[in-house]
Amino acid sequence: MNASDRTPADLLRSALAADPARPLVTFYDDATGERVELSVATFANWVAKTANLLQGELSAGPGDRLALLLPAHWQTAVWLLACSSVGVAVEVGGDPADADVVVAGPDTLEAGLACSGERIALSLAPLGRRFPAPPAGYADYAVEVPSQGDRFAPFVPVDAEAPALVVDGTERSGTQLVEQARVDAAALGLAPGSRLLSGLDYDGWQGLSSGLYAPLAAGGSVVLCRNLGQVAPEALEKRVESERVTHTVL
Repeated sequence: MNASDRTPADLLRSALAADPARPLVTFYDDATGERVELSVATFANWVAKTANLLQGELSAGPGDRLALLLPAHWQTAVWLLACSSVGVAVEVGGDPADADVVVAGPDTLEAGLACSGERIALSLAPLGRRFPAPPAGYADYAVEVPSQGDRFAPFVPVDAEAPALVVDGTERSGTQLVEQARVDAAALGLAPGSRLLSGLDYDGWQGLSSGLYAPLAAGGSVVLCRNLGQVAPEALEKRVESERVTHTVL
């Protein structure tokens, strides 16, 4: 990746320029049997659409805070990069009452209602399906995002030194986030082309780093596994082989 990249959105742009066709995020949900593989180009398209939704429809911008109440999931990774693209600070598991926007999944809808701002709900169902009916007080992400533009440009430049992510009680700017992701990638031995399988949740920095930021910073990819505890050891071994995994964090 480029040494000049200062935000996660910069890292994604560099990945897109280098090799848009290579896999970036492969997601498994072992409770449902879902498998989704997203190339850099496909992932970047989802990020652009979500960033346009965030900036345009939700009127969010630099200085705003988004409470992210989602588990490890490919759509969660999309939201993290979309917020970086717009300049919105993400608080993972943050207090919705203190947030300008809340993004919630099926298990956190009630908690998210404490947000007095915009609320977006994700079904997290296979194939990105919408809810049968939008949850009360929420807009359905799967309904809102498809019509958004495939290209994104922020209304104002993103300040890489502004708060970008709050997790584990620690606030990081875009620059600090990228720097830590690079340190983590080196510690894990990641390099361009590395493929890391992560079974960690997104509720802490280690899960976020191994499940997204470190592979992105290294020019690698991630096999993100939710509900991995439901997989037998022999099935996990087969997955590691079939997905050509080079590193694991469980």
